[in-house]
Amino acid sequence: QVQLVESGGDLVQPGGSLRLSCAASGNIFTVNSMGWYRRTPGKEREFVASITSEGSTNYADSVKGRFTISENSDKTMLYLQMNSLKLEDTAIYICHAAGRIQGTSPYDSWGRGTQVAVSS
Repeated sequence: QVQLVESGGDLVQPGGSLRLSCAASGNIFTVNSMGWYRRTPGKEREFVASITSEGSTNYADSVKGRFTISENSDKTMLYLQMNSLKLEDTAIYICHAAGRIQGTSPYDSWGRGTQVAVSS
């Protein structure tokens, strides 16, 4: 019901900053929350940050104080501002949306991801 396309991934040095974007389309108004996950080879998908329709945010302990999640008023764009990047932040960052159309089961939508590489 919702299509997600990430962008903004890049190669950055430790301590640098990067801003990821996620463009959402489709049945946007059925979305209850959106968020970012990340995946590293050999590791399970890891929760990074989320934001509800009311604006409440949640962050993984590993990124608290460094990352900020936000979205525009139309909920068509989701952002992740990443500061003080560390080597361990290297991963494919994946956009996520969770919602429900009235009268149907809840759904989850996932983007294909954008690569963030932190290297000196």
